[in-house]
Amino acid sequence: MNERCEMVDNQHQLSLRKQCDLLSVHRSGIYYKPRGEKQENLEIMRLMDEHYLKHPTEGVLRMQDFLFAMGFVVNHKRVRRLLRLMGLMAIYPKKNLSKLGLRKYIHPYLLKGMKINRPNQVWAIDITYIPMKNGFMYMTAIIDIYSRYIVGWGISNTLESEASIEVLKQAIKEHGKPEIINSDQGSQFTCEDWVAYLKEQEIQISMDGKGRAIDNIFIERFWRSLKYDHVYIFPASDGLELYQGVKEHIHYYNHSLSHQGIGRRVPAELYQLVA
Repeated sequence: MNERCEMVDNQHQLSLRKQCDLLSVHRSGIYYKPRGEKQENLEIMRLMDEHYLKHPTEGVLRMQDFLFAMGFVVNHKRVRRLLRLMGLMAIYPKKNLSKLGLRKYIHPYLLKGMKINRPNQVWAIDITYIPMKNGFMYMTAIIDIYSRYIVGWGISNTLESEASIEVLKQAIKEHGKPEIINSDQGSQFTCEDWVAYLKEQEIQISMDGKGRAIDNIFIERFWRSLKYDHVYIFPASDGLELYQGVKEHIHYYNHSLSHQGIGRRVPAELYQLVA
């Protein structure tokens, strides 16, 4: 596998996607670069990530208190920097959630009171930090809200919108277009590229309300399942190992795990029954 990865050439006339397809290697292994954070910071980030899953409303100072209790003496500037690096932000009402210049790309939340009764009616997308043994990466996932089926996912070392658009394009290729896609108001989704692509595909855009922790709750539940049942227990050594492990867990989540929210049924059965 390493030999095949080394054959990929950034200067070749074929795209990286085509080269990886021909060599049967996943692009996460090509793009992955070990992060430069020291081991103590990686451990702190891993602890904060797990704490955030349980207490998403706690900000920098409370996270600092949590770390003090765990034996880490860190100042608030360090905590804030690492949280930003992880893409985490405490959930609470703020006067101005959007960055200047991006407000025009924010869209209203469309799911309030909506009866979701079929696959591909509403998808939800989100990005999360994934800790590894000697670094970390980011993961994008898209869930069909009706069936809880993960229709698309991807791993990258960036929080840029391109990674999310790529995952969405692949999901549409495999499963067709949703009527609505819901996201938070993160910079990946409040940008020209993301909004323009969805409008081009004639997909309605929905975004979580400011400071609301439950608007995208189904994808948040998936993150908890992934991290507690796999990522924290089996930390990956590199991007390829991470990809394989996540792939196996998602297959289990989609095809074997019964979900109480859908009457203790398996997502794949419910999604494929009607889709």
